[in-house]
Amino acid sequence: MFLFGARQTGKSTLLKERFKGAVYYDLLNPDVRKAFKRNPNSLKEALWDKTAGTLVIIDEIQKVPELLDIVHTLMVDKGLWFILSGSSSRKLKRSGANTLGGRAIPETLYPLVWPEVTDFQLDRAVQNGMIPRHYMVEDATKRLSAYVKVYLDEEIREEGEVRELDAFERFMEVAAISDGEMLNYSNIASDCGVSAKTVKSYFQILYDTLIGYEIPAYRKEIKRRIVQAPRFYYFDVGLANYLMGRHSLKRGTDDYGHAFEHFVMQEIIAYKGYNDKRDEISYWHTYDKKEVDAVIGDAKVAIEIKSSEQLKTKHKAGLKAFKEEHPDCRLILVSLDPITRKAGDIELIYILDFMKMLWEGEVF
Repeated sequence: MFLFGARQTGKSTLLKERFKGAVYYDLLNPDVRKAFKRNPNSLKEALWDKTAGTLVIIDEIQKVPELLDIVHTLMVDKGLWFILSGSSSRKLKRSGANTLGGRAIPETLYPLVWPEVTDFQLDRAVQNGMIPRHYMVEDATKRLSAYVKVYLDEEIREEGEVRELDAFERFMEVAAISDGEMLNYSNIASDCGVSAKTVKSYFQILYDTLIGYEIPAYRKEIKRRIVQAPRFYYFDVGLANYLMGRHSLKRGTDDYGHAFEHFVMQEIIAYKGYNDKRDEISYWHTYDKKEVDAVIGDAKVAIEIKSSEQLKTKHKAGLKAFKEEHPDCRLILVSLDPITRKAGDIELIYILDFMKMLWEGEVF
């Protein structure tokens, strides 16, 4: 199994706690990494006498992709089992590394999700994000600063991903402004002082290193013309907040609203991933400014996300417009309004009720 996930999502902790009897190699340890780089075949020598069914964990496998050929041999010839974890698939792809001939199932570890947190605090999650070390403290600013620095030093500079690290750091800040928004490469390129082609390559680095992802536009056009550009999100709302300088979010502000939407989308994405749901998640935006934040599958469910504590008619406009074109779609409006109820065709669901429904499989 390949277990991928961004830095500090808890891959190593999870593997060590769940599989205490496994043979474990940590490639973040410089001595271990150097030894395997000098002689990848030493992995075969170390494991050749192990019995079939022995579990071996190699953490941060992208650091020494040459080991995958040895892993393949040990799986086929010796019947050993492997869990290979990493925070980036980029180096594996770029090096043409052995992907084990389909024998390894890829899985993703996301930041913490609602069911994993006892005494869940919504405003803390919206501000700090759900990376374990960040959520657990009152003020995660220093930890987020260190997170970005380590990412730039170890994922970008050390791996030689870009020539101009300062330009990439500036790009990350500008990309945060586009968090939850439709991508316009030309505008971002202008703000960063680089070409649109370079911006596209920078976004691909974010995707490959698992700290960003795209939500595609819903493409079935019936009456209204719809926008086709994808939306971008950082993998964790706390990271987006830090890069944008949103350090003291207050309910009722636009900044809180953007972060609240991101947090809900983060939970929906993680739920889909953990439960192997095949329905695509997209968004709907028309040229006459009607919008739905999340469309599940082929218009099975449409979800609008508002941070308002008192819902008004205007908050339902996007869902109503979507219903005109997709009359069989289930409509959900998630908000801070504390009374869960139904208004016509639209389910008005308080955020904590929505979290419970989502993770109990009652949304999709």
